[in-house]
Amino acid sequence: MKTSYQAAVLILINYLVVCINVAFAQSNFKPIYINGYTQGTTYHLTYYAKDSIVRKQEITEILNKIDSSLSVYKPYSLISKFNNPACMEVIMDEHLRKVVKKSLEIYKKSGGIFDITVYPLVRAWGFSNKEISGLPDAATIKQILPYVGSDKLLLKDNKLSKKIPGVQIDVDGIAQGYTVDVISEYFNKKKIKNYLVEVGGELRVKGKKQPENKTMQVGIEGPAKNAQDEPVIQKVVKMDNGGITTSGNYRKYFKEGDKVFSHSIDPKTGYPVQNQLIAVTVKAKDAITADGYDNVLIGMGLTNALKFLKHHTFLQAYFIYHKKNGIVTDTATAGFFKLK
Repeated sequence: MKTSYQAAVLILINYLVVCINVAFAQSNFKPIYINGYTQGTTYHLTYYAKDSIVRKQEITEILNKIDSSLSVYKPYSLISKFNNPACMEVIMDEHLRKVVKKSLEIYKKSGGIFDITVYPLVRAWGFSNKEISGLPDAATIKQILPYVGSDKLLLKDNKLSKKIPGVQIDVDGIAQGYTVDVISEYFNKKKIKNYLVEVGGELRVKGKKQPENKTMQVGIEGPAKNAQDEPVIQKVVKMDNGGITTSGNYRKYFKEGDKVFSHSIDPKTGYPVQNQLIAVTVKAKDAITADGYDNVLIGMGLTNALKFLKHHTFLQAYFIYHKKNGIVTDTATAGFFKLK
């Protein structure tokens, strides 16, 4: 009969053998890269395996299906069909259903700050593929606002309906995060345990860099000192699981005289958001959650965003902002600082 000491030694030996076998298997891993263009931007995928498990054609098929559902730039997409003035209801596919469901969840939790029915306002301000001859005046905004508000949408089973004609939606504020998650789940299905998925700067990470078995590092962009220069890396964090996304007013904006207009639209006023925030980076369990809430936080402004995060601890965030004297500085939640 084995003594407890002998049993403990056997358990330890077995554990060490497993660790050695895992380390040996991972030592044969190599990075495999897949890059390309989608949703008006680039994507970069890295996974670690002995041989190629996922090929670019598989990713292209996934991306095309998402575009056929969610892209407002594709006239044949499901979302374009819904936005047709003559349409009052569509039968959703899996992609539209998941994105709309998550969007309505964030709409409620944010008190209406995140709102996918802002599409008519986005177009009016020139943040779409439609060219505008000038900025919308107060009368134009007043005409649009009655059609804005996710409470005017009805989601039931696989049907998405408009409560009033004229409502249109745009999920660009969350679609890239969702796309990241779809690809990540595909990697999970293929039993890939170490990867980094990036679409348009939105990321999701799982596992570690191989064969070194090192924690992956993610660079966070911020504005350059000169507006005409490319954004620079402001901070580097380490993470081995979850999604991390950034919403920044330094990339998409336009100037009219001395005024700078952000691409973030306040759905309640109809005007671009004006506050001290330059960029917000959010860490969450997945990329769709992070992508939705980075818009929420930048719309709230720094003080309200920090208050919101105290009651929503499933989010961690990093802020770049202007102080009252114009100096650019940063801050973060305690959980985000732990990612160093």
